[in-house]
Amino acid sequence: MMPAIPAEKSPVLAEPLKAPEGKALSTTAGIHLNNEGAFVADMSFDAGVAVQAEGSVNAKGTFKAEETITTPAINEQDIAYRFSKAAVKYNSIASIQRVIAEQALANLPKALQGEALDIGCGTGIHTQALVKKGATATGVDIAKGMLAQARKMYSDPIFVQGSAVDLPFVDSAFSTVFSSMALQWVSDTHLVANEIARVLKRGGVAELAIMVAGSFNELRTARKVAQLPQADTFMPTTSHWLNGFKQSGLNLQRVITKDYIDSHSDIMALLHSVKGVGAGETGQKQPPLTRRDIKKLAMAYSNITGVGSKLPLTYRVSHFRLEKR
Repeated sequence: MMPAIPAEKSPVLAEPLKAPEGKALSTTAGIHLNNEGAFVADMSFDAGVAVQAEGSVNAKGTFKAEETITTPAINEQDIAYRFSKAAVKYNSIASIQRVIAEQALANLPKALQGEALDIGCGTGIHTQALVKKGATATGVDIAKGMLAQARKMYSDPIFVQGSAVDLPFVDSAFSTVFSSMALQWVSDTHLVANEIARVLKRGGVAELAIMVAGSFNELRTARKVAQLPQADTFMPTTSHWLNGFKQSGLNLQRVITKDYIDSHSDIMALLHSVKGVGAGETGQKQPPLTRRDIKKLAMAYSNITGVGSKLPLTYRVSHFRLEKR
């Protein structure tokens, strides 16, 4: 879990992070320590553009950015297309996603009552799990292909196409909101937080498992060592999400950040696993890797991880429990 910085000791920016051309600053999530002990500053700009800077803090508590990553706005149509394409094989590929979702489901009460919503329901397997817990469940997803698979597999839940930033439901419709491994792909974390707060009934609970900054860290480091361009897989930090939930009026009951480690036989299997579950670039597409690039990446990855024949890939996930009061 990422260490917290006491408010009275929080560092300040030596100079504002540069906004992408034509973008206005909308949110500053603050500065935190990552798991490697480095200071990281997050800023969000309008239209979903995000900037994350890694740097250092001097004795006066002033933060200076040393490496900055700018992520273009997330295109939900591209996200929907990629996940629709992955739908048929998703359940057989997404083993680590299943482990994470099972933990999130275990965090819920054994018995649920009333209406439950599964945001980013995918093929509906976890929506059906909500039904088994006693809820009247609805699944929502932006990917038509995923919803088609869900409707083939399960008849009890209702499945609806829609976006997490504009949920197609009336206010105070659900006693429970559940989501696992979906919200990291949204275009605006604050809009999502507001929508969850809107559709929850007073006294209702949200159980959310969200990938956060630090995920795919081995792949990012290997790309850097191999001098290859970074893929646009920026994910907001836990503190960024907490800020959004606080502004939406949701009350935080619990947050646990945990690393889930997947392992792969070689670099191609690793890359295919990421692509196979729809988790590719979220913004501007990068040119495909050449054979030479892949060889360089494989060598860099093995040198960095040093774990023998298996290549690890970290999914850093924050499990949030929130209540609407």
